[in-house]
Amino acid sequence: MKTMAQSYTAEFERDGFLVGAEILSREEAAEFLGRIETFERGRAGDLPVQEIFRTGAHMMISAVDELVRHPKVLACISALLGPDLMVWDADVIIKEADSKGFISWHQDLRYWGVDSDEAVTAWIALSDASGEMGCMRFLPGSHRHGLLDHTDTFDGENLLTRGQTAAMEINLDDTTLGELRAGQMSVHHGLTLHGSMPNQSDRRRVGLAIRYTKPSLRQLVAERDYAQLVMGEDQYGHFLPVPRPDNEGSARALADWRRITEDQAAAYFAGVEPDKQSWTGGDGSKPVES
Repeated sequence: MKTMAQSYTAEFERDGFLVGAEILSREEAAEFLGRIETFERGRAGDLPVQEIFRTGAHMMISAVDELVRHPKVLACISALLGPDLMVWDADVIIKEADSKGFISWHQDLRYWGVDSDEAVTAWIALSDASGEMGCMRFLPGSHRHGLLDHTDTFDGENLLTRGQTAAMEINLDDTTLGELRAGQMSVHHGLTLHGSMPNQSDRRRVGLAIRYTKPSLRQLVAERDYAQLVMGEDQYGHFLPVPRPDNEGSARALADWRRITEDQAAAYFAGVEPDKQSWTGGDGSKPVES
């Protein structure tokens, strides 16, 4: 796996993304998906499941906790970022069948409030993610543009929390379609421009987005920030520790999740009016990030 992961580095450095890393078999992907959907169905009455899916899912769901530290995932990410890895966030990303939600072109790092670009997003397909199903598109080389200005649109059909849209014109002919089968993974740089269209199929599209950083990254906007060490060492101490889940949503885990995600929201929603500072949309829908 290490040799395979290293073969991706030239592609990633050139384009700012890679598509199609083999992580899980179809059967393994279906098992993880089943566990996550069981949590979704079984805990909707007593937990804010949609908000948990939207941010900090690795703190509450054991299946997500296992995936963020999966050996094949870490082998690939460490080839890109180095041997010391932290998870800043993990989100369960869902586009329902035949839905109108889309993702505008944006950079993930635009709203993290951090001091460097040493971060990537891994996206593991738990179902197939075809073009018809609204898989991601990437703009090759856009990670070299630096941090771009974005506009907050709060568009009701834009699934991003702020409707954030990069302030530049993008020709779709210049972009790359990131189709994945269940069990495959894409990885994109925190500055790579990406977006996606609605799911026009009759199947639900489900994936897991994991935000990996190096321990040297620092928060500049919020008073406190948190990350979970999943590989190597943290010699910097810039982040407060994040607990692993216990008992699929215990009262203690829920209290920790609320405290941590509320603190992180201080960076993510910096400059946003208080009535719009929510991890879910006004209609109860779940904004996503990829």
